[in-house]
Amino acid sequence: MSAVRQQVGRRHRADRPGADLVVSKLRRPVVRLGTVRRSPLIERLARGDSRPVVLMVAPPGYGKTTLLSQWAERSDRAFAWVSVDEADDDPKVLLSYVAEALDAVEPIDARVFDALASPGSSVTGSVVPRLAAAFASMSTPVVLVLDDVHLLQDRACRAALSVLADHVPSGSRLVLAGRGGPLLRVARLRAEGRILEIGPRELSLTAEEASALFRTAGLTLGEQEVAALHERTEGWPAGLYLAVLYLREGGPLASAAVSFGGDDRLVSEYVESEFLVRISRRQRLFLTRSAVLERMRGPLCDAVLEQTGSAMVLADLEQSNLLLVPLDRRKVWYRYHHLFRDMLLAELERMEPELMPVLHRRAAQWYEDSGAPAEALGYWIMAGDVDAAARLVGALAFPTFMRGRAATVERWFGWLEDHGAMESHPAVAVLAAMVPALTGNPAVAERRAEIAERAVTVASRPDEVASIEPRLALMRALLCRDGIDQMRVDAELATQLLASGSFWRVSSLLFLGLAHLMAGDRDRADVLFEDDVAEGSVAGGTIGVCIALSERSLLAMARGDWDLSGRYLSEARAVARETRIEDYPAITIMYAVAARLALHQADRSCARAELTRAQRLRPALTYAVPHLAAQTRIELAKVHLALADTAGARTLMREVHEILRRRPGLGVFARQAEDLRHELSQARGSSARGASALTGAELRLLPMLPTHLSFPEIAAEMSLSPNTIKSTVHSVYRKLGTSSRSQAVSRLRDLGLLEA
Repeated sequence: MSAVRQQVGRRHRADRPGADLVVSKLRRPVVRLGTVRRSPLIERLARGDSRPVVLMVAPPGYGKTTLLSQWAERSDRAFAWVSVDEADDDPKVLLSYVAEALDAVEPIDARVFDALASPGSSVTGSVVPRLAAAFASMSTPVVLVLDDVHLLQDRACRAALSVLADHVPSGSRLVLAGRGGPLLRVARLRAEGRILEIGPRELSLTAEEASALFRTAGLTLGEQEVAALHERTEGWPAGLYLAVLYLREGGPLASAAVSFGGDDRLVSEYVESEFLVRISRRQRLFLTRSAVLERMRGPLCDAVLEQTGSAMVLADLEQSNLLLVPLDRRKVWYRYHHLFRDMLLAELERMEPELMPVLHRRAAQWYEDSGAPAEALGYWIMAGDVDAAARLVGALAFPTFMRGRAATVERWFGWLEDHGAMESHPAVAVLAAMVPALTGNPAVAERRAEIAERAVTVASRPDEVASIEPRLALMRALLCRDGIDQMRVDAELATQLLASGSFWRVSSLLFLGLAHLMAGDRDRADVLFEDDVAEGSVAGGTIGVCIALSERSLLAMARGDWDLSGRYLSEARAVARETRIEDYPAITIMYAVAARLALHQADRSCARAELTRAQRLRPALTYAVPHLAAQTRIELAKVHLALADTAGARTLMREVHEILRRRPGLGVFARQAEDLRHELSQARGSSARGASALTGAELRLLPMLPTHLSFPEIAAEMSLSPNTIKSTVHSVYRKLGTSSRSQAVSRLRDLGLLEA
């Protein structure tokens, strides 16, 4: 593992598969000697407890991070700090950092980490509500700082910040700092008097602070000279500091400052004409070329710049000016001040544009050699090296997905697809099809499956075709687009060719068992499910184990062995609980089995609770996984029918009909559906359309209702029209018997369809 990455968190570290985080991002930056003390602003921040949200927005170079670090240094309150970067533009990654930062102040509910670690948990439905509730319940006053939040483009990330802003506990603060953009919907917070906004006007240095900056730097300037520099820079802290560096290098006072009028080009030209020309060529090349690195250490710079002695250069730079920031107490890792790095990169782009991909490739190779493939992947992407990026995505995608970071994986797949890499890398195309199939995005799964099929037909090397064939067969079995006979052939091929004990072979055994089950061969199916459990328990294929145990429970029920059925179900639940996959859509069958078992035990209340758990997960179980999607709904419909809830049963059977329309060749499941439809046509029971009759589209909308998003904003979030959202919401109201959004949210929480 890379030296910049290690497991964090004070408790249950080994049980947090999603917590492999960069520790330095959770540490408050140290206040450097020579910085100007911003006492009036610190006092204003400290006095603003009546406004729990602080929004600090200003262009680069205004000292946002420095001010917040000074506040933390002088405050008696605990600070939980997260320095955001581009890799955090995944809601589960971002919120993992937030959870760890808060947990370091006061232990928070372990269910937060369960939801973060689960590959199937809903961000809006589970992760955000649990984290917000944990934040709101903290008894220790805390200032939660998220710095550089302008780097977050993912809508779910920004929506999560808005929810956190509504759950700041009494005596605590949420601070969001960044360069700009719609970080929060501030109109309501302003109207409620709950937000303190600090911008460029407040962050500009006063004339007195500018004078203190020059004195601290050992420069003796007259009052009028300071006033002239202050006026020329308009109090912009970075402009004044660049003037300090310039004067220390012997530059004349007349050209010692730059103003900031929103044009980064002017600053770049100033850095070039007045600063970089005054240092040696060796120093200049080190600065501009090392700027391609987001974080630096001696050996990394040596490798990227193809030189020696970089550790000493970094140490000297850190001592000589404030534009290099140490990231750890031992001063091993550093980064440039963001503004300075931007300027250096602009200079590199101007002087040596052909060198940038070369430097990125060297950085990528260093990280790979150092055992940090995720960091290497980022640099391969920046280098535009499609083949190297595809190779690492193929190795990293599924483990990353299983740690709950689906948005990160989709970002990788999207980059490869945009660069036409899927066609030349069929193994990656297979993975790129399977992930959306398992997370409820069937259209994307279908499109990428077609790409994978085409890619194999044009693969040039026999060894390439041989290596991809078992994975491709597994994908075909999962999607089951050509009926159960072909599914059985595909699953058998995958089982024969995939390595024994691998996660993928465990999956192939499960699909082979399902194919025999749909063909009516229950005994053979049970043997295969038994093999799946045995092999998966060793290989770590917990999802397949959980589903196989649930299938064995159903088969035991069919034989009338309810005790054995209960034991299999207990084992399945234990696996799901211990491996945090209780929110994974594919295991919804487990809740259907649990509901049937509860009904057999005459525990109608428990049966309804299990139906509710299944209802929350069901929308993501689509026709892309047709066998499990159809079977699960059929089993759930049986329970609804037994509870005389015909409306709920009919809703489920309409969904089964749609699955069978797309995937007609599902054998036994198709016949069971026909029998159940006939039984429903004869049934007497409540046809009133209540919560159990909520459709998949309506269920997908529910997590959005507790947010402060308007209907048009929800529509944008879900890529639907505002009219569709409006009509869907009103349909939800009717089924719940409510007339407003707040009533609906309250009712849904009472029913267990939303997190309390």
